Amino acid sequence: MSRKLMKGNDALAEAAVRAGCRFFGGYPITPQSEILEYLSWRLPEVDGTFVQAESELSGVNMVYGAAAAGFRAMTSSSGPGYSLLQEGISYIASAELPAVFVNVQRYGSGLGDIFQAQSDYWQATRGGGHGDYRMLVFAPASAQESVDLIALAFDKADEYRNPTMILSDASIAQMMEPVALPEMHEHDPNADWAVRGKQGGEFKRVTSTMYYIDDFDTYIKNKYDTMAENEQRWESVQVEDADLILVAYGISSRICKEAVESARSQGIKLGLLRPITLWPFPVKAFAEINPEVKAFLSVELSSLPKMEEDVKLACGMKAPVETFLGGANIPESSAIVERAVSILKEQR
Repeated sequence: MSRKLMKGNDALAEAAVRAGCRFFGGYPITPQSEILEYLSWRLPEVDGTFVQAESELSGVNMVYGAAAAGFRAMTSSSGPGYSLLQEGISYIASAELPAVFVNVQRYGSGLGDIFQAQSDYWQATRGGGHGDYRMLVFAPASAQESVDLIALAFDKADEYRNPTMILSDASIAQMMEPVALPEMHEHDPNADWAVRGKQGGEFKRVTSTMYYIDDFDTYIKNKYDTMAENEQRWESVQVEDADLILVAYGISSRICKEAVESARSQGIKLGLLRPITLWPFPVKAFAEINPEVKAFLSVELSSLPKMEEDVKLACGMKAPVETFLGGANIPESSAIVERAVSILKEQR
């Protein structure tokens, strides 16, 4: 498999095409616009359909229709644009349709700014829209992982008949790295559940809203319990003997890996737990860690602690959990090591 130097957004878009995506409806907003721009010329090359919608509201409902027709469909956005997708995502989940959504996070609430950040953690992991639904949320930490996870996101969307999300960030999206791209995959849109109108004088099964399913409450809980049990993914780095474990995803996790290496060279026992799925949060990963760990440090590019809540729940507060907040600024690894040393001194 050959390797190619690509920007993170471009690599994700090409991988989506190779995963069988044949419809994109969306609207430009920094820092995800390269996904839209790339697919505007790439999808027609493979007989796919690209629509620059008049708004995110229109785009998500176009995705709804394409998914109902059996096609692998996606959209992408960032910040305030992603907020506009929420009602449509809830309807797609209700209809049990597979679709992929990409959120390239930027900084701040409201309009915010175009700086890199991890401000949308709550929106991504707590639902965002109305009603009882969840989304598998994958968090890539490199351009290559963006390639790998977009294909997985499409597969899992099909498997569970449920929308899935790639939660990227401006740094991962804009950096250029060598990537290995997979072979082309053709997805058959003639699925059993797809809307096809009359065939042989009878209507094919149409998409449903789950309000009309018998025993809905039990059905929907079992569905998401199964996803939570089977789809936890993570990477552990030297957690078996760590006195303090950093927890970070996306661009933050790359700085934390450097911090672990630097700290270990100084005799400081740091470890790193990197969630690859943010929902379900990798609770199982905490069974691998040093039972004598003294503290956890959640490293986040945001102004408020967010993932810290899930770290507390996952570790059962068997050790203190603190947060390193970077805001819109990617911290130096030395600053993370310094904070970790300070926490360890307090625990003596």
